[in-house]
Amino acid sequence: MSQSMSQSMSQSVGQSMPQQTLSTDHPAPSAAGVCPECEQPVAFARAPLAGQVVSCVGCGAELEVTSRDPLRLEPAPEVEEDWGE
Repeated sequence: MSQSMSQSMSQSVGQSMPQQTLSTDHPAPSAAGVCPECEQPVAFARAPLAGQVVSCVGCGAELEVTSRDPLRLEPAPEVEEDWGE
């Protein structure tokens, strides 16, 4: 590739793409829901999975992802033993 061609490509790329500043101190959550118990926001670093169980940082309730679109959280069911049934 010629020097003039690479210069023009880098100039056109630099002009067409605005510069963004990303902060690693506070990464943007990929998804967020609301705790049904205390109404505090519950943020997910990655897209949640259906059936995933998370803890609310506000009240400590265990929440289950019951819907991904729209994101819906409900109290997770209590774990019960089935006694081999």
